[in-house]
Amino acid sequence: MAGVCVPWGAEACRLHFPIRRELPVSFALPKSSSMIVNDNLSAFLEILPRDLRHRLLNDPRRNQLVEVIMDLGRPPEARYLGERGGQYLRNIEVSMEELEDAQELVGEFGADNRAGIEGTLHRISAIRNRKGFIVGLTCRVGRAPIIFAGRARLGFNNNGLCRFWAGPGRPSPIDTHSGHIDMLYDLLHYGKGILFVGRPGVGKTTVLREMARVLSDEFQKRVVIIDTSNEIGGDGDIPHSAIGGARRMQVPKPSLQHKVMIEAVENHMPQVIIVDEIGTEAEALACRSIAERGVMLIGTAHGEQLQNIIKNPTLSDLIGGIETVTLGDEEARARRSQKSILERKAPPTFYFLIEMRERDYWIAHQTEKSVDMLLRGRNPMVEVRKRDEEFKVVIERWKSYDGQGI
Repeated sequence: MAGVCVPWGAEACRLHFPIRRELPVSFALPKSSSMIVNDNLSAFLEILPRDLRHRLLNDPRRNQLVEVIMDLGRPPEARYLGERGGQYLRNIEVSMEELEDAQELVGEFGADNRAGIEGTLHRISAIRNRKGFIVGLTCRVGRAPIIFAGRARLGFNNNGLCRFWAGPGRPSPIDTHSGHIDMLYDLLHYGKGILFVGRPGVGKTTVLREMARVLSDEFQKRVVIIDTSNEIGGDGDIPHSAIGGARRMQVPKPSLQHKVMIEAVENHMPQVIIVDEIGTEAEALACRSIAERGVMLIGTAHGEQLQNIIKNPTLSDLIGGIETVTLGDEEARARRSQKSILERKAPPTFYFLIEMRERDYWIAHQTEKSVDMLLRGRNPMVEVRKRDEEFKVVIERWKSYDGQGI
């Protein structure tokens, strides 16, 4: 079995095993490939007032719809992918009755003020007044993009879920990849932990959902998702088909996420654990405990860049933790540095860290080396992963990272 050279670092090439395939630096979808998006938009529109439903249903940009904002006493607003700001859908202000009608059509709101629509990936978030009444809703569209190759036919079952046919007769599995997974498919072969950071709305949760499906269905891994807000697997007791064969553990309260993470490892023997929005010290410690047991950990954290995690005392343990070290006189002279310096105090929990600058523009770090270089005031070497005009994935290696643009 052939090895693959790790693209980072200045030392001699090291071979990593096992590797199932080696991807070229630039690769694209086959010409016969197509992409569909399963967004259950009709279920999403059902919770909106009738006039908004009619307008959005006939909107040529509905496939780019990101969310609908309904705030009491203000006109409803739609926001679209790739556009700054929003667009008012009508001049009439949102009424309390319309908000109450929407609440009756969605699932129960949790302690984090999030709810969903059963059987879909849509997320409904509430804003409450001081008395606890809902005065605003953020209705976010959840989508599951899938690329399918070959001469496949597409159909839907009674639940409106996609089914693929490679030929006549019963459905058969074919080579399916989702819209984002090709951006990091080669990294999955390492079996190492991956942490995603990026601003809200850049697609972090979508990537987790796609990775769950590929790792469980294609790599045949035992995958468990820690789904605190039902955002990865959708609302309801039966998870959405977009996560493939991965199992989903729901979390009663956001504050209990770290306990459910440990419970998953102790009770269900996963090979991969996927968790969204790591944000507390307890969750960071749970991540380290999971990684030390040999489980592949994939997650997202609050922050836009690697430096945000380094400077965050709550989350810095994810990248190994930071400590102050006092050097001796000779060592300080040899390093040409001050006597008190910052160093990484432990191996990072996540082997890779990916900054999602945009949906199709990512910066990939080998966490240990990038953290050490940044703490020494030097620019690490990273990979820039992006798509060109023809939707090809282009990987630019040995790029100097300055923390801003590349």
